[in-house]
Amino acid sequence: MATFHESGNAKNVANFQDLISFTTGYGPTYNPANPAITLAGLNTKHGAAVTRLADVNTALAAWTTAVNSREAIFDPFSAFVTRIVNAVQASAVPPEVIADVRTIARKLTGSRAKPKAPDVPDDPATPEDESFSSNSASQMSFDSRIENFDKLIQLLAAQAGYTPNEIDLKVTGLTALHTTMVAANLAVVNAYTDLSNARIARDKELYDPTTGLVDVALAVKNYVKSLFGASSPEFLQVSGIPFTRSR
Repeated sequence: MATFHESGNAKNVANFQDLISFTTGYGPTYNPANPAITLAGLNTKHGAAVTRLADVNTALAAWTTAVNSREAIFDPFSAFVTRIVNAVQASAVPPEVIADVRTIARKLTGSRAKPKAPDVPDDPATPEDESFSSNSASQMSFDSRIENFDKLIQLLAAQAGYTPNEIDLKVTGLTALHTTMVAANLAVVNAYTDLSNARIARDKELYDPTTGLVDVALAVKNYVKSLFGASSPEFLQVSGIPFTRSR
């Protein structure tokens, strides 16, 4: 739930524990017929909710780690592309090949033949590159950079005159880097899928109609109200415990 802060979910679970504490204090008088709101049912629901929150935190940590690893690979990439262009220009390759390399390099680094107003900046907190969604001619999405880098590698592999001595600039070195970039990008995509699924499971546990934690809490309040009365101190104890629905 993008508009519902993560802390709101944790607060609901914490407040549910307060609700359990009060109902436990009522002793044998608290004896609902609905299995979902018995003390056993409430403790089971709380345990499941805690587990779902932990699952999200675990998936979020894995996704953040994957994003950071990908950034560590892609951040210095533009400077490396400049090295490749310089290496090509210093090699015995035809002028038209140099022109083709420069064209691909502009796509890889986001530079243009003519200046252009800045694109929408990328949000590092998402798995995609928003700069690409702004119809930018720079083609700076991760997928596009990977694809264009492969085109550059294939072009250089076909040039007998491209024989740099530097290991990382050789075609084999470029291919190894491309493989690393593909793996890093896929790791982010997969980690985001796991995170999204964990959030879906958490939201179902907390906010599913009738069976979600919030609806169970409201059912407990109604039972306490019917058991002790609307003006009873017992109902006043639980009625003020807030539970917020996701938006």
